[in-house]
Amino acid sequence: MKKFMITTALAVGIAGTASAENIGVSMALFDDNFLTVLRNGMQDHANGLEGVTLQIEDAQNDVGKQLNQIQNFVASGVDAIIVNPVDTDATVAMSQAAADAGIPLVYVNRQPVNLDSLPEKQAFVASDEKESGTLEAQEVCRLLKEKGKGEGANIVIMMGELSNQAARMRTQDVHDVIATDDCKFMKVVEEQTAEWSRTKGADLMTNWLSAGLQFDAVVSNNDEMAIGAIQALKTAGISMDDMIVGGVDATADALAAMEAGDLDVTVFQNAAGQGGGAVDTALKLARGEATEQKVFVPFELVTPANLADYKK
Repeated sequence: MKKFMITTALAVGIAGTASAENIGVSMALFDDNFLTVLRNGMQDHANGLEGVTLQIEDAQNDVGKQLNQIQNFVASGVDAIIVNPVDTDATVAMSQAAADAGIPLVYVNRQPVNLDSLPEKQAFVASDEKESGTLEAQEVCRLLKEKGKGEGANIVIMMGELSNQAARMRTQDVHDVIATDDCKFMKVVEEQTAEWSRTKGADLMTNWLSAGLQFDAVVSNNDEMAIGAIQALKTAGISMDDMIVGGVDATADALAAMEAGDLDVTVFQNAAGQGGGAVDTALKLARGEATEQKVFVPFELVTPANLADYKK
């Protein structure tokens, strides 16, 4: 996978320390391809640091369970906490629990609702969602023009879980691109959530096709839903040469779908970089070292033209 420098704030690695440091990590869900890469990125980075251990828990997409995990981390006296939120609107209570205990907390990947009012010793490590949906939609716009659809094209949007800030932002990005002069020929004829899921993406696409919906492109908030859409389109006998499909994350399965000619565009989100960055930021906060409160890892557009740069 192509490697990226993330920020100057994290360019210098965390030095080993003689004292053991324990970080509690609450992941929204283990059973998710992108979040698995994120989680492995944290663990791999911690494995290379002397005396640093991670206690990683699966919140199983349950907000209450995640808050309990954070409270348990506090009770056990961890040195820092990393949270990949189940619900980005429910982070105020999580921040408060950590702040009351004086334990540093780092949100990773999913933007907390209280980002602009985070307590001291709390931070956010992710990628700027304004870039993700924008890059995807701009490329879909370009491809539609290339296919001669510049006078008018219908698109459908597959959204992630609406409780998730990334789903809302990526969807808004698409509408913002459509509002520009270059892409105003695009018209959204349907947008619904498939909750980040490949299976639900396939089901949603099947329902749209059964209803007779006509469209020229699928713009998905993530790769999993895009792959589900592709499966349903192919099952319905629709040639992928006639349909433009975009996603976000550049997962291994998405890159394989692109190599097969099924997926037209995705956006690389450096999950491993975010994971390592979250660990570094948590350690800096725990040690009283200076760090940025918002650490952004750049998104990158992936197309068949540069696919080889992103394949392992």
